[in-house]
Amino acid sequence: MEKASPGLQRAKYKLLAGAPPHEKKLLTVGVSSALHPNKSRLLDTLRSLFQASSGPELGCVVVLVSLSDSDPERLSQTVANISDLFRTHIEARQLLVLRGQLGGPPPLGTLRPEDHPSPCEALYSEQKADHALLMNFAANLSKYFLMLDDWVRCKPKFISTIYWTLSAWKELPWVTLEFSSLSFAGKVFHSSDLPRLASFLLVFPRDTPTHVLLSEFPLLLAQNMPIRFGSSVFHHVGNRSGLESSCFPADKEKVFGEPDNPTASVRTDMVMLFNNIPQYAYTLNKESFATLNPVRGNYLTVILEKPQKVTRVEVLTGSNKDRKHQLQRGQVELGYGPLEDLQGCARYTLLGPVVEGHLDQVVSYEEDSLEALGCIRLLVLEAQESWLLIRQIKVWTTEYDEEEEEEV
Repeated sequence: MEKASPGLQRAKYKLLAGAPPHEKKLLTVGVSSALHPNKSRLLDTLRSLFQASSGPELGCVVVLVSLSDSDPERLSQTVANISDLFRTHIEARQLLVLRGQLGGPPPLGTLRPEDHPSPCEALYSEQKADHALLMNFAANLSKYFLMLDDWVRCKPKFISTIYWTLSAWKELPWVTLEFSSLSFAGKVFHSSDLPRLASFLLVFPRDTPTHVLLSEFPLLLAQNMPIRFGSSVFHHVGNRSGLESSCFPADKEKVFGEPDNPTASVRTDMVMLFNNIPQYAYTLNKESFATLNPVRGNYLTVILEKPQKVTRVEVLTGSNKDRKHQLQRGQVELGYGPLEDLQGCARYTLLGPVVEGHLDQVVSYEEDSLEALGCIRLLVLEAQESWLLIRQIKVWTTEYDEEEEEEV
């Protein structure tokens, strides 16, 4: 599925506000918005996005909004409101608003009035077409694509968070990186994959919701488990409209409690100084483990007394105040099959790279998997001639709670 589907190849677009950037950007922030008759939160979403971002951050992104509405008066008013509120960003080519329409014969997953679809089937079909059109247009605007929906609040400096994460994952294989637990918002893709993803959305039957296809797409490109970060940078505000709430599952955000580090021993081959022991890195207090001049291949391994179903891991390096003495380049691995000599595990798989001295990721398991985690290993990937402070390793073994979406 290398090429776009015929409907996307012949798609027609109308620019409603702004113009494409002169040069290719790092990231396109894509928002597909089906305007609601009663209330739209799109303007609040755009306001949150721009307020959360600095000038340098906005310099490496373009915000692409795709509008769909059968009411021309409401569509025109929305475009006027966007143009008035965000004129500076439009003039700087940081914001582009358009409307798209599929061309050619209807794709398999779209509907015609004579099909007599149910309300949910009609909504799924429209939503898949809207997102496919958005991705199809975005494919050549930037290197990466971030998908948002039109009713989110953005965490300050979310662009920097994504930038540094993409830098750390640059040499590693991935299809989708998830910066929230929401079903739509917060997913980042390679722009080179967008033609395939857009076509993928259009070939499935009308009763297949978009969010299900988004979760299945990575499997087609050999990413077998989700890559989801522990701290969300996007949150929903308010609730879905009446029809949407009945057609989509409630998008409850996953909220973790305090870490509950299970009993474990800690082993390292790094230099130990004075009475500073590696166990300090695993205790949930202000103690930490410091070492000097780590080299490539050095490790610190947490060996659980009993294998556990770990749900989240966070590793903090460097000082809390000035962020000095971070691990400059490293990764965290999950170990399975504890060895009898309690020195580690038989095999390890990558959880993720350390980003700016920090890792915070959700641990996923294959469905019905009975294998539990035995080890967590921090591995040094590049020598550094300086102190290294491993401030804390946090582990969660309890299931997360689900928090209701915030009312406004």
